[in-house]
Amino acid sequence: MADTLSPAELYDRLQRGESLSILDVRNRDEFEEWHIDAPRTIQTPYAQLMSAKVRGEVPELAEEIGIDPASRDGPIVAVCPQGDASEAVTELLREEGYDVRNLEDGMEGWATVYVAREIDGGSETIVQYERPSSGCLSYLVVSGNEAAVIDPLRSFADRYVHDAAERDADLRYAIDTHVHADHVSGLRAVAERSDAEPLLPAGATERGVAFDARIVEDGDELALGDATLTAIHAPGHTSEMTLFRLGDVLFSADTLFLDGIGRPDLEAGSDGARALADSLYGTLHDRVLSLPEGTLVAPGHADSGARRGNDGTITERLDAVRESVPLLSLDRDSFVRRVADDLPPRPANFEEIVAVNLGRETVDTETAFELELGPNNCAVSSEP
Repeated sequence: MADTLSPAELYDRLQRGESLSILDVRNRDEFEEWHIDAPRTIQTPYAQLMSAKVRGEVPELAEEIGIDPASRDGPIVAVCPQGDASEAVTELLREEGYDVRNLEDGMEGWATVYVAREIDGGSETIVQYERPSSGCLSYLVVSGNEAAVIDPLRSFADRYVHDAAERDADLRYAIDTHVHADHVSGLRAVAERSDAEPLLPAGATERGVAFDARIVEDGDELALGDATLTAIHAPGHTSEMTLFRLGDVLFSADTLFLDGIGRPDLEAGSDGARALADSLYGTLHDRVLSLPEGTLVAPGHADSGARRGNDGTITERLDAVRESVPLLSLDRDSFVRRVADDLPPRPANFEEIVAVNLGRETVDTETAFELELGPNNCAVSSEP
C-alpha cells in the first residue's frame, strides 16, 4: 500500500502553513466544482499519468506539470474521489523517486474532517465546529449543566451529544436557524440521540416542514443554564432565517459572513431573489449592523482563507466585519441589483437537501453524506 496521509493530518499541515503540494488526479470538471484549497495545487487526470507510465515518460510529464523531484515545495499529496486512483498514482511516482503521499479515502475522507475550537472570552462555553470541506460552521453553547447546538450537521450528530456530555451538560435544544440547502440538517438526529428539543424558526411551517418541532418567534428568549439565547428574525437568505444572540455574541448563520453575505435565491429561485435581497438589506442595516460594534460575529459558513481570531476560531467583531464586506456600503437599490442578479452556481443537490431537511423526503446515512459532498456556494462575493 502506498504511503498515506490522513485527512485530519492534511488539515493540520495546511493550518500550520507547512510547505506541500496537492496533486489532484480527478478530471478537470470535478476539480473545478470542488477541491482542496492549498498554496500549491496541480490538477492532472489519472488517465494522463497512467498513459505516461505506459510510454515510460513519467519524469517528463512530472517536469511538465511542475512536480519537483527535489521536493523543494514539500511533499506531494495525491487526491482522488475515494483514494483508489490516487493510491496508484502515489505508488507510480514514488517508484520514480518523488516524495508523494496518498490522501486516505480521497475527497470523501476530506469531508469527514470536523474540527472543534472554543471561542475565548465569554462567561459561557461556546464551541465552534468547522467542516473545512464545505466551510460549514456549527456551534455548541454550554451554560451551567445545559447545552444547545446551533445548525448541527447530521453526519456529526453523535459528536455534539458526546461533547456536551464531556462538559457535564445535557443538550436542551437543537436549533436550526433556517431550512438549509447545502447540508443535511442534524436537528432530528441530535434530538433522537439526546433529550434535546428540536427548534425551528417561525416561517419554516409555511415552507412545508413535515415533522414536529418547537417554533421560535422573533424576540423569543430561550433559557439555557445561566444564559439566554434571543431569537432575531432576519429574512433575506431565506424568509424564515432567524439569528440568535447570546450576550455580545451573534450567531449570524447565513446572513452575514466575515467576508460576504448569504445569497437570496435558494428558497424562491431567481424570480423571488430580488424580494429576498430587499429583505436582506433591511435585515443587515436595521437588525444586524445596529447591534453594538463590539458584537462578536459567529457565522454559519467560511471559506478556507477566512480570517481567524487569536483563539483560532472564525469570528470577528462587528465593526471589523462592516469594513471588510463592501456590499454593506451600497445603497438599497444597488445592493438588491448586485445581490440578486449576479449569483454563483447553487449548492449541489440543493433541492433534494431542502426536501430532506423539511422532512418531506427520507434518505439513509450514506446517501445523506453523499448529497452534501461539494462546496457550500451559499455566499455572495464581498466585492460590490
